[in-house]
Amino acid sequence: MNIHEYQGKEILASYGVRVQRGIVANNAVEAVAAAKQLTAETGTGWHVIKAQIHAGGRGKGGGVKLAKNLQQVEELAEQIIGMQLITPQTPPEGKKVNKILVAEDVYYPGESETSEFYVSVLLNRGTGRNMIMYSTEGGMDIEEVAEHTPHLIFTEEVDPNVGLQGFQARRIAFNLGLSGNAFKEMVKFIDALYNAYIGSDASMFEINPVLKTSDNKILAVDAKVNIDDNALYRQPKYAEMRDIREENPIEVEAKEVGLNYVDLDGTVGCMVNGAGLAMATMDLIKYAGFEPANFLDVGGTADAKRVETAFRIILKDPNVKAILINIFGGIVRCDRVAQGVVDAYKNMGDAIKVPIIVRLQGTNAEIAKELIDNSGMPILSAVQFQEAADQVKAALS
Repeated sequence: MNIHEYQGKEILASYGVRVQRGIVANNAVEAVAAAKQLTAETGTGWHVIKAQIHAGGRGKGGGVKLAKNLQQVEELAEQIIGMQLITPQTPPEGKKVNKILVAEDVYYPGESETSEFYVSVLLNRGTGRNMIMYSTEGGMDIEEVAEHTPHLIFTEEVDPNVGLQGFQARRIAFNLGLSGNAFKEMVKFIDALYNAYIGSDASMFEINPVLKTSDNKILAVDAKVNIDDNALYRQPKYAEMRDIREENPIEVEAKEVGLNYVDLDGTVGCMVNGAGLAMATMDLIKYAGFEPANFLDVGGTADAKRVETAFRIILKDPNVKAILINIFGGIVRCDRVAQGVVDAYKNMGDAIKVPIIVRLQGTNAEIAKELIDNSGMPILSAVQFQEAADQVKAALS
């Protein structure tokens, strides 16, 4: 579950991480009031207006602006709230900005130059250990750094049996070229950041940039956070941070009815029982020369009602030109699934305007094929993987 920057900063602050302070605003009036409050609390004269969407690269898309007075705060708030913000990480149409974060200016002059770093905490699935990834090259172009100068990106793996050790945090601060008070501040920052990652059941914390201020403080200017969905049952306060306006509406609807659905960019809709079979089905579609339109796992009970619900979810995507149903009948018999498909097709009437290919394998697979073939419905049946691939190709050729 992705959350907004301001929410990520709330989590960080609760674990003792120093953050760029800010106040959320839903309109220009609230933005001006927030700016006045920040000035009174922090002494900041300038304010940063930051669009709150679930995507990175906001600065490149015009979603992060500096306001040097209250009039500019109002103007920028009116400009950013309601805009369709397009960044390298949004869909082509962008995302609508519903709220902004009015933040203090932390790039003030002082005894030394400011420096930007990149720090993230995530799971290294290859080793089964948490990993801190960091670089001296923080800022908007970290992707360019990873592509062209990967030697500037460091990693520190953490043994889950002992947790983050003090020498590891000190090594990170040293590799970032820090000394004196900034070194000590970074060591505390890394320790608190890792505790926030573990304590919140996050799957990722990405802070870009981590800033060394001109008076040698270390703080998080941004926060991109993903909370593990599987842990939300024990993190109810974080579950409340979910903003469904930022999520794909089809995925939200599917989740509400208990379907595991992920929207993709292809033209062949998938309806499968089991995640492993779903992955194999997507490979099958690509093998046939097409692209899957979705990942959809209907689970073990593919009855008529569930199949009909899945049909309606898949057909909400206007790019779908065919639907491939691939069910393994282990716990559930294939003939029952076939009857569910036929009944769902009858119930939906003319709502289904694309070819349907059904591949059933397992208990009573042959009976299921006969049932579909004799249903009188324009449904193509298959038993073997290759046969299903050929049916998809024939339907879309």
